[in-house]
Amino acid sequence: MDLDRSCLDLMIRLLELDQDQGGGNGADSTVQFSAKEIAKIKEKIRKLCDTVHNKHLDLQNITTGHLAMETLLSLTSKRAGDWFKEELRLLGGLDHIVDKVKECVDNLNQEDDKEKLVSSLWGAERCLRVLESVTVHNPENQSYLIAYKDSLLIISSAKALRRCEEMIQRYSREVKSDRAAVGKAVEDCMRAIIGVLLNLTHDNEWGSTKTGEQEDLIVTALNCVLKVPQYLPQEQRFDIRVLLFLQRERAAVLAEAQTDDLIKEAPKAALDQSGEWQETGGEIQWVANDNDSDKQDEGKKNKNDEEDEELDLNKALQHAGKHMEDSIVASYTALLLGCLCQGSPMNVTTVRENLPKGDFSIMTEMLKKFLNFMNLTCDVGTTGQKSISRVIDYLEHC
Repeated sequence: MDLDRSCLDLMIRLLELDQDQGGGNGADSTVQFSAKEIAKIKEKIRKLCDTVHNKHLDLQNITTGHLAMETLLSLTSKRAGDWFKEELRLLGGLDHIVDKVKECVDNLNQEDDKEKLVSSLWGAERCLRVLESVTVHNPENQSYLIAYKDSLLIISSAKALRRCEEMIQRYSREVKSDRAAVGKAVEDCMRAIIGVLLNLTHDNEWGSTKTGEQEDLIVTALNCVLKVPQYLPQEQRFDIRVLLFLQRERAAVLAEAQTDDLIKEAPKAALDQSGEWQETGGEIQWVANDNDSDKQDEGKKNKNDEEDEELDLNKALQHAGKHMEDSIVASYTALLLGCLCQGSPMNVTTVRENLPKGDFSIMTEMLKKFLNFMNLTCDVGTTGQKSISRVIDYLEHC
């Protein structure tokens, strides 16, 4: 469910009340409870919390602020409308969430207690997911978060990304299964960080400048692209690479959704006995039979042939999916290199020296295919498409 304004206002006031009372340790001057009464109240709250099955609730830390923050994060969803995004900013909710991100990130150095480490990673991720949601196509929230406490969110996000990039090697689910819980939390947190940074830097010179100023961020980002994927489960590697390359997250979500639909809704055609799927030259192709002599053996195949045919078709579809993933990563790599070449003759020379025959056509052809794909899946004339067109035009005149 989503929040209405009155509930949102109440929770933020409760957060402020808890802050004024030192995290719930202070006492109201007009209402005094004995230790026994407080213990009784907390026990009732614990019993209520047990009924909601929220794994993030710390039942040993029953304070007004903790409950208010958990409620805010639990009831917030990506379906929240523009009114919610605006009210969250105007009522001061964004301030509390950013402060919570900083608190969680500051605790990422404490690796001795794995349970607390996972809790901090989860906490940061959940807060960042909310911030990611409320900054999509919302320049007001983007500007507010970039400015808040001298770019505290960007500073904390950059710091968290560095920590995650370091930890993913030690807690890789691919290498050490006994540390899977930490590895999964690190992966999820990393994706949430990248999502927020994408929103704050997309078409935003101020956000891009502030982000680029962060210590070692460029090196960290390159490590995430080139090194981190090997420590991730195979099915996650494409996602993390694309997130790091993306100019527009929404375009990627749309493209991925439509691609999945095409695969899921593929019609089941009647089995064709005129040829077979064969892997040749690194591609899966349908090769027709040279003659009809095999027809004599049709009665002996039946079920086995059908099963083999399904396996071949699945293999072809998997190959097509992998080919598409490779094409998208290659396109974003070409786009990144093209951006680096603009206005820099030295970079143009460096890139040309590492291209086959020193020819930029291999990059422009890939970008043109990608642009055509974006034109099919996105609104024509968006900023991302204009950026690709500019890079293509620049490279064609190099």
